[in-house]
Amino acid sequence: MAHSIIEDGRIEGFQTGVHGDVIRPDDDDYDDARAVWNGMIDKRPTLIARCRGAADVIRAVEFARENGLRVAVRGGGHNVAGTAVCDDGIVIDLSEMRGVWVDPEERTAWVQGGATWADVDHNTQTFGLATPGGVVSKTGVAGLTLGGGIGHLRCAYGLSCDNLRSVDVVTANGRYLTASADENEELFWGLRGGGGGLGVVTGFEFDLYPVGPEVSTCFVLYPGDRADEYLHAYREYVSKAPDGVTTLSSTGVMPDEEVFPADVVDDLKVGFLGCYAGSPEDGEEALAPLRELGDPIADFSGTMAYAEFQRILDDDYPDGMRYYWKSLYLDGLTASAIDRIRYWAETAPSPLSTVDVWELGGAITDVDFDESVFAGRHAPFLFGIEANWEDPANDDVNVEWVRDCIADMRQFSDGSFYLNFPGFFEGGEAALETTFGPAYERLIALKDEYDPEGLFDLNRGAKSAD
Repeated sequence: MAHSIIEDGRIEGFQTGVHGDVIRPDDDDYDDARAVWNGMIDKRPTLIARCRGAADVIRAVEFARENGLRVAVRGGGHNVAGTAVCDDGIVIDLSEMRGVWVDPEERTAWVQGGATWADVDHNTQTFGLATPGGVVSKTGVAGLTLGGGIGHLRCAYGLSCDNLRSVDVVTANGRYLTASADENEELFWGLRGGGGGLGVVTGFEFDLYPVGPEVSTCFVLYPGDRADEYLHAYREYVSKAPDGVTTLSSTGVMPDEEVFPADVVDDLKVGFLGCYAGSPEDGEEALAPLRELGDPIADFSGTMAYAEFQRILDDDYPDGMRYYWKSLYLDGLTASAIDRIRYWAETAPSPLSTVDVWELGGAITDVDFDESVFAGRHAPFLFGIEANWEDPANDDVNVEWVRDCIADMRQFSDGSFYLNFPGFFEGGEAALETTFGPAYERLIALKDEYDPEGLFDLNRGAKSAD
């Protein structure tokens, strides 16, 4: 794709006005700078602005608007849909803005927009504190939080977006605003789970909770030929588990030769992963039933450092591998749904792929509609299908598997989905309208107020009106 033609003098003037680097296609580090975690994404922006602070972000937004450039915003660069980079536009790259400041007395943390959850955990766990993040520590704080934020503490303390006290945001007209429950309240509502698209968030203020430094964890895997039985037992376990417990299930081959004996390494498996947010002693008792469903293939459960548990899946999602994920909120985990989950796990074209069920409920249901736009609070479970593979020649078959699975699983859902597992947003506005329901028009009104010309339309969330 041809790049937008901008006079060199304009670009040089822009470079002079910011502290960070401005990277062009002819620069030696361009290919590294445009690369993101998902190897399927191969986009070539006109410019990449590596911002070092809010002033750089303001200038980048102004430059994009003045020169008619489409905008992508990169936080951690880990979002599976690849919206952190664009063709023929400008990437506002926050990856050098990774500061985390903790107030242990107030139990708050202020986090810059380019930080990852590993950055947050490193700083908050120094004080035995945490806020709900994701399940892979390399994930960016910004993208996960703006899309809701479903992680290992969700049942105990809610979503990432539920624990925001305030956000600092640069809007499309270059204004720097703070949004909170007391200031720019409507904007704050829309940024808490609306998927972004209302501005560039440069800072997040989170509530923190006493978690760790050690927690009780469950990570157990069983033979997949009894997946139906184990998933039925999981449904019963979740219905009775205390809110301090947060778990998920994964069904797939997961062929790790360093972990599994040779006679089962290529077999289907069903695994359960989770932790308890309270004392390790109470957690061991609360998680024990998941470890006693049968004879496990492997059991890595036990007490470990919370920060270590947050990293436990990192190696399973390396940079540059190919990923295509989609999701649906499930009405329940019925026998028919379990049967289809096993079918789709058995038919995965890649042994690295999994079919997942995330328990919801608990503290997620404590937040009212008027506090946050996040759309999945009604559901007891999130269904996620992850196609993970290495060879580009297998792109089509893996994408088709995911799409066929989602089409089938809609019979157990109202059709709404988690914005952080969106595929490539193939459903467009219709899918977003289904997901947000009655909140959609309110979100559109916010979009028209803060970004009427659609400067941030490449980001997730509602699009501006034509």
